[in-house]
Amino acid sequence: MKRTLITVITAFFFQVALPQNPSAEFDSLMTQVFKADGPGAVALVVKDGKVLYRKAFGMANLELGIKMKPGNVFRIGSITKQFTASAILKLRDEGKLSLDDDITKYIADYPTHGHQITIKHLLTHTSGIKSYTGMETWDAEVRKKDFTPLELIDFFKDQPMDFDPGEEWRYNNSAYFILGHIIEVVSGATYETYIDSTFFKPLKMSNSYYGSPSRIIKDRAYGYDKRDGEVINADFLSMTQPYAAGSLLSTVDDLYKWYSSVMEDKVISKASRIEAQSTYQLNNGEKTGYGYGWGIGNVQGSPMISHGGGINGYLTSSIFLPEEKLFVAVFSNCNCNSPGDIATKMAAMAIGRPFSWTPVVLSEDLMKTYEAVYGPDKKNQRVITFEDGQLFSMRTGGGKFKIAPFEKDKFFFEGGGVTTLHFIRDSNNEIVSVTAKGTGYDMDLKRTDAPIPSLTKIELDASVTDTYLGKYELAPNFIISIFKEEDTMFVQATGQGKNEIIPFEENKFSLVNADIKLTFNKDENGEVNSLTLHQGGNHEAKKVE
Repeated sequence: MKRTLITVITAFFFQVALPQNPSAEFDSLMTQVFKADGPGAVALVVKDGKVLYRKAFGMANLELGIKMKPGNVFRIGSITKQFTASAILKLRDEGKLSLDDDITKYIADYPTHGHQITIKHLLTHTSGIKSYTGMETWDAEVRKKDFTPLELIDFFKDQPMDFDPGEEWRYNNSAYFILGHIIEVVSGATYETYIDSTFFKPLKMSNSYYGSPSRIIKDRAYGYDKRDGEVINADFLSMTQPYAAGSLLSTVDDLYKWYSSVMEDKVISKASRIEAQSTYQLNNGEKTGYGYGWGIGNVQGSPMISHGGGINGYLTSSIFLPEEKLFVAVFSNCNCNSPGDIATKMAAMAIGRPFSWTPVVLSEDLMKTYEAVYGPDKKNQRVITFEDGQLFSMRTGGGKFKIAPFEKDKFFFEGGGVTTLHFIRDSNNEIVSVTAKGTGYDMDLKRTDAPIPSLTKIELDASVTDTYLGKYELAPNFIISIFKEEDTMFVQATGQGKNEIIPFEENKFSLVNADIKLTFNKDENGEVNSLTLHQGGNHEAKKVE
């Protein structure tokens, strides 16, 4: 149940042919990530009704040695939100509710803290309600339990609000859970029954289901996780909990039927579809890059609607380019292999505009002119540095990555990806800003006079640093490990690589190649009992080992 912010930029006004052998290029993208003897994936690419690519990789069941098939069934995670949003809009089309309805109309005792929280706020992730999947109390034991919708709403409803409605955009599973309850109240049917009878059966989505761990589902791909370098079976999660935010199962073929039907206005009215697939604006007019259950973006300038999903054992990605009538979906049965960039790159290849750049050589003097801190807002800064003949880019709270020029003032990331950096000059030929172009709205950051940030490493005795070693639980099944190799300290989070950390105060450390910091905390007895991760806010992780 994850998301990615994405938006629209102007489309190119020319046609480019497909590569001569798109299947081979798609194969190359898939085999780089999904190995024959590991957890697998399925990919589908359809353009204007013609299947360009439909193929499976890896294993559907590692223990039984069953290979993945294109028709395998996956948990689709947050792609479920498209169905929930469409159900709400269909009920609105039928005159049974209004998007401006306050949620207390459907949950009379919901504490709104003096605010009006509307259905529209729920649809757009702007309600300010606490997302239950981010609560510390939503632990491994709780996730095994079955809840009725009202029972789970009771689990999170008394949490303090994260912000006032409409003031911010923050991905929110509680909001879509509440929408599922509203669908039940208004329709008189359970969420499962409503989705099945209103969407799955009429659209002949015969391999799509409400999630159930006990139901026998033909060709269901088993879900896996990866911890400490080892592939394991994914932890159990009661499907009563993702519910309307992420409970559905489907195939890439059925999801194509869904997107096609939506775009042909067979699911909701045309007016509702256009509204749902338009970016919502916050109270201050800022665009969020998200509509109602759809992310709004672009692939190489072509408008795109999309959504991905992440749930125990599965990661999914789905994309549609309306102008080219192009659909791409990549489903994976392990939370260790993200399909998002692969799907985006496939879409770019399918429209003949792949994410591919040829590096050029710029003089060292010119390269140094790009070095600066961009963006006066420290929450969204990008620091460009020049070190040993190489330019690097590092965003606030992010890693440090090599960038290389493909034209003067235009750079791509050497490690791959779909984002480019464009440096903007004024009439005096001075660099005044940098624009990040990716699959979302262009992010323009002004050049500042702020000094390049730096930290001075201090020396600490081993008797001090050894007290910090151990494992810290940031969230259920997400552990931050602090360890030493010889005299060097490292941090490694669940499912991620290790990173060196250096001290700049006695209890404060920084990752060497990322704008991420750690503070080690002590209890009243002077024992280290937690650490605080400083990345996109302050997040405490309790020491568990």
